[in-house]
Amino acid sequence: MKILVVDDEELLVKGIRFNLQNDGYEVITGCNGMEAVTLAQSQNPDLIVLDVMMPQMDGLTACSKIREFSNVPIILLTAKADDMDKLMGFDNGADDYLTKPFNILELKARIRALLRRSGAGVQKEEVKLLTIGSISLDMDARNAYRSGQLVELTAKEFDVIEFLMRNPNRVYSREALLDTIWAYEYKSDIRTVDVHIRRLREKLENNPAEPNYIMTKWGVGYYFRK
Repeated sequence: MKILVVDDEELLVKGIRFNLQNDGYEVITGCNGMEAVTLAQSQNPDLIVLDVMMPQMDGLTACSKIREFSNVPIILLTAKADDMDKLMGFDNGADDYLTKPFNILELKARIRALLRRSGAGVQKEEVKLLTIGSISLDMDARNAYRSGQLVELTAKEFDVIEFLMRNPNRVYSREALLDTIWAYEYKSDIRTVDVHIRRLREKLENNPAEPNYIMTKWGVGYYFRK
């Protein structure tokens, strides 16, 4: 599956590209509305993530021009949350609308939903349950299970365990987890990661003191053992 990401915020584009590539998507990028239209024509992406406020051509205009030749699903990103702005986005052909700052996992969930509705991601979406060992995640309902028993997780706890389980045996530093999962929430600190890992072990491990899945690589970070 190929996704086009267009935004003039370079760091944001890098973060989105990193996360989508980790999920197996092919990602192409641009930095303005004119590039969005050109790349949509030449690359034929399966979905487009498009910022509204960009130089040379804004995202609303680009969305409208893309609609002249393509029905590709489009998610608009914007710093504005007014209903009128959302209506303008939908009037110009957008399929979904996400307000900055946003959680990268919410963006990925919306991408999966749009691909599923468009039929482009049917094969990828057949499996809705992510399971490793005795731990399972229902991706649609955002429920977690240990040995078949429902475990109550907060939204952020679910985000953390989902990310680690989607990337098993790969070690992530506290800083990397903070940047990826907490994204724009700059008031968070490294201790936040430690607290969430501890709570996840208490809820998902049979023996939190000697975990089987949510592991520590001393001096480096955390990983989910497969």
